[in-house]
Amino acid sequence: MGWLGKMVGGTIGFVIGGPIGAVAGAAFGHTFVDKKSEEYLLGSGIYQRLSYGEEAQLTFFVAAFSMLAKIAKVDGRVSEKEIESIDSFMLNDLHLDSQSRQSAIHIFRHALNSPESFEAFAMQFYTAFSSQPRIIDLMMDILFRVSVADGGIDPAEERLLLSAARIFNYSPSDYAMLKSRYIRESNRFYAVLECDKTASDEQIKKQYRKLASEYHPDKIASKGLPEEFSKFAADKFREIQEAYDNIKKERSIK
Repeated sequence: MGWLGKMVGGTIGFVIGGPIGAVAGAAFGHTFVDKKSEEYLLGSGIYQRLSYGEEAQLTFFVAAFSMLAKIAKVDGRVSEKEIESIDSFMLNDLHLDSQSRQSAIHIFRHALNSPESFEAFAMQFYTAFSSQPRIIDLMMDILFRVSVADGGIDPAEERLLLSAARIFNYSPSDYAMLKSRYIRESNRFYAVLECDKTASDEQIKKQYRKLASEYHPDKIASKGLPEEFSKFAADKFREIQEAYDNIKKERSIK
């Protein structure tokens, strides 16, 4: 993560505003400068500007752990199971190194006490990634995973999940399918493929090909997100393959 070294070293000029910028600034002990000051600092060689890809990585990283903090705390406390789920996400899905994990923890802790709302983080995230629906899907999946970590979805947690769905322009049917992956086992494989049992064999095949293409790790990597997020996409890709293989077996699809 090229941006991370710049943030830790405090060598970035003006980057990003809003709640995401505020939490990033607090987490890294960095005060963002205005455009006029940036011109001077960039000219002096003291500061660097993030590339477009690095800014996207920063936005995703900070938004993810900020929203996870808000949804973990909304029921009044952050449970051990929720912490374990977030740790698992960092270690097993993102394969973050020690420095990156520490940065994620700093962001999470600062976001817990941030005056900004969950919705404010979600809206800024959506503004950055509205043209990349599969990145939005990944974020919703992460939020659901942490929400169910302590055995179910609390009503306060579901209120935030529904807020995210509205902000991200998720349809009620898409939300229900995603929820069914975690709340009940029946129809889980159909939910992974974002369809239901009434779909024809040809519709199942078409949907599988579509998702396999969109979640292919190479395609996710081309969006400018860091290597660690490509690992998460690879896991989703395998989940899609597993779901299709089970439905093929169930229906005897050739």
